[in-house]
Amino acid sequence: MSEATWLTPAQFEAALRAKGAYYHIHHPYHIAMHNGEATREQIQGWVANRFYYQTSIPIKDAAIMANCPDPAVRRQWVQRILDHDGADGSDGGIEAWLRLGEAVGLSRESLLSEERVLPGVRFAVDAYVNFARRACWQDAACSSLTELFAPQIHQSRLDSWPQHYGWIEAQGYDYFRRRLSQARRDVEHGLSLALAWCDTVEKQQRMLEILQFKLDILWTMLDAMTLAWSLNRPPYHTVTADAVWHKRRLV
Repeated sequence: MSEATWLTPAQFEAALRAKGAYYHIHHPYHIAMHNGEATREQIQGWVANRFYYQTSIPIKDAAIMANCPDPAVRRQWVQRILDHDGADGSDGGIEAWLRLGEAVGLSRESLLSEERVLPGVRFAVDAYVNFARRACWQDAACSSLTELFAPQIHQSRLDSWPQHYGWIEAQGYDYFRRRLSQARRDVEHGLSLALAWCDTVEKQQRMLEILQFKLDILWTMLDAMTLAWSLNRPPYHTVTADAVWHKRRLV
């Protein structure tokens, strides 16, 4: 195995973007949703479980800010929290996702209760939040670079879901529309931080590994959903048909 060499900024950006081959848009569960092959239960399961990820994003971003001593970075990074939590009387992404839940037939109360969140999804998301709390702020910030691939996935949902799932109410798609521009803005900021921070071979290789860690999280979330709603093997399925797993944030 050849020893890693330092990459120019253009080469490093290309290496980061090449990780898109492992983005969860290529997961069979997501492919089925895109192709109109997902059942109502599978769509609802995805929306409910992804909501746990959505509500954890501003917590993750607050952890990054707490570890960042640079006020200029904090002033720019705080916009990500406002995008999700809302500000100045405007709804944020979390509220938009609640409307998506309603559009697919889930109640706000059910989503907010986290009763449908699978333990595999919860463990994966919590690992991401804990990484952001414990890592240096540059590493944690750059872990968000899966946003490089996000506009494609949002657009694919806007293009395919209305064709395949007429039962989903149209207002539910607002989250995906607003994230098209927000994700592109966040990509520009996050990529500039990564290119400035990763000025050694060691930092570049670590950042590629961190990006793979984030991709692993997103893929693992869909693996858990596949077991539950594609293979009919939710947790404890050999013991009980009840959803007995824990349903609350414990830390």
